[in-house]
Amino acid sequence: MFLTCCLILSMLAAVCFPGTILSAAKPEIVNGRFVKTRTITVEVFDRSNPGGSKPEDNFYTDFIKEGMLRDHNVKVKFVPVPRWTEVEVLNNLLAAGDAPDICVTYSYPTILAYANMGGVLDMSPYLEKYKELLPDLWGLLGEENLYWNRDPEKGTIWAIEARLFHNTRINTFVREDWLKKLGIPEPTTLEEFENMLKAFKANASKLLGKDADKMIPYSTSYDVGWRCNYLLTSFVPNNLSDKDMYIYAFDDRYLLFPGYKEGVKKLNEWYNAGLIWKDFPLYGPGDRTEDNLIKAGYVGAFMHNWDYPYRDGGEGIHANLKKLVSEDAAFIAVDCFKNDAGLYRKYLPAPIDRKIFFPATNDEPLASLLYLNWISKLENRRFLQIGEEGVTHEVLTDGTIKTIAATGAKIMNSPNNIDYTITINGLDLGDPDLNVKSIALGYGGVEKRFIERAYGITNNDARYEQNINVGEVKSEAGMSTVLKEKRDNLLIQAIVAKPEDFDVVWDRGFADYLRSGGQAIINERREKYKKYYE
Repeated sequence: MFLTCCLILSMLAAVCFPGTILSAAKPEIVNGRFVKTRTITVEVFDRSNPGGSKPEDNFYTDFIKEGMLRDHNVKVKFVPVPRWTEVEVLNNLLAAGDAPDICVTYSYPTILAYANMGGVLDMSPYLEKYKELLPDLWGLLGEENLYWNRDPEKGTIWAIEARLFHNTRINTFVREDWLKKLGIPEPTTLEEFENMLKAFKANASKLLGKDADKMIPYSTSYDVGWRCNYLLTSFVPNNLSDKDMYIYAFDDRYLLFPGYKEGVKKLNEWYNAGLIWKDFPLYGPGDRTEDNLIKAGYVGAFMHNWDYPYRDGGEGIHANLKKLVSEDAAFIAVDCFKNDAGLYRKYLPAPIDRKIFFPATNDEPLASLLYLNWISKLENRRFLQIGEEGVTHEVLTDGTIKTIAATGAKIMNSPNNIDYTITINGLDLGDPDLNVKSIALGYGGVEKRFIERAYGITNNDARYEQNINVGEVKSEAGMSTVLKEKRDNLLIQAIVAKPEDFDVVWDRGFADYLRSGGQAIINERREKYKKYYE
């Protein structure tokens, strides 16, 4: 199958796209518009949101289509890709030569794998040649994000990096009303958090009444590495060097960091003590079972995206708790996992987000770049992020934007429409103070205290990733899906193992991960770091 993909992509690169060199002929453009209408396709995530709109055909896609046709004479068609299986689906589209002209993914190794087969366009010459036509793209991303992936020797750019405007990750959430009902102070240490979970379990009847048997002190999902990240990395020594961080951080859940195993062992203890949702491994990407259990009021604590309980307006967790449980029911963010230096250390990414690339089948690179420029223009991305005044937001006297929970055609399928503002993730109204104030008010039906608290905690004591660019790490090619599956399976199996079997299960699974390509990546990264930085 892999060889077949290679042959297909090689032929596509040679036939469908006129080589990897830049055409000498400049497309005919007058006042920013093509004289002849062009057509491009754009990937958009499909999150399968209950009550959401079709991601490829809605009010916001119409706004983009009309704007691109008006300003650049470019027709746009959106191609939906399931968010939770985007790497697998994108792989299939690329292999078949059916990928959209503009593709988006979080997986750079996926891009590299197809770049090496001639299936990805080198963006470097186009970014340079058409720079004067792309002022908004250059102004938003700058050289740092546009050149983040530039090969230090060849100068190729297979993908540009979207800007992560607010560097947030996840948070730990606990039921505020349960703490008050049991007279428990907010946990500030691992020990206090664990005692809180035990108290939830011991007082299930008091907290849930006739539904006491449904008590779930702590919930997580199949993606343990993400959903328990701040607990797991609290076991990592604070003196981890930049070199080791680079060598081992190719796994974005930090599985390979020293001390990580001890964090997994703690989760194993909790699982065997009945403190973790016993069925968490059974539900895969996109499944809503866990969300429904949280909304119903059965869950005492969980970790998730920094603002997760407050999303989705009337369909979200916060609103449903108030509707189904009581007006006082709510989750608050807490910080309680210290490392060996006494810091609430969080390992946060650099200011980069999704990777945007053009497959070799893209025969409209300039039209595609003009699309990226158009959605990067402040007035356009501002509208996409906040929508219409009086419908999806209101403007307060000080200029702060307050979101209104929309329904129907103008509902947003993702927070601030990040699935359409693919060059930026995070609200940007053009004023830093206005951004922060508006973020706190940007959740319909949620008091700003919840948001302000969560925003302040998510990057407390953060350590940010550095851009260590050593060019292509060949051993990573094609390994992202394989290693991700092995990592997720290892974490699940280690957590649900009997305590006496934990070390055997962990050591066996970890060795398999290394043997399956992990060790080769470690070795190559170490050599590349030595070559360019020592």
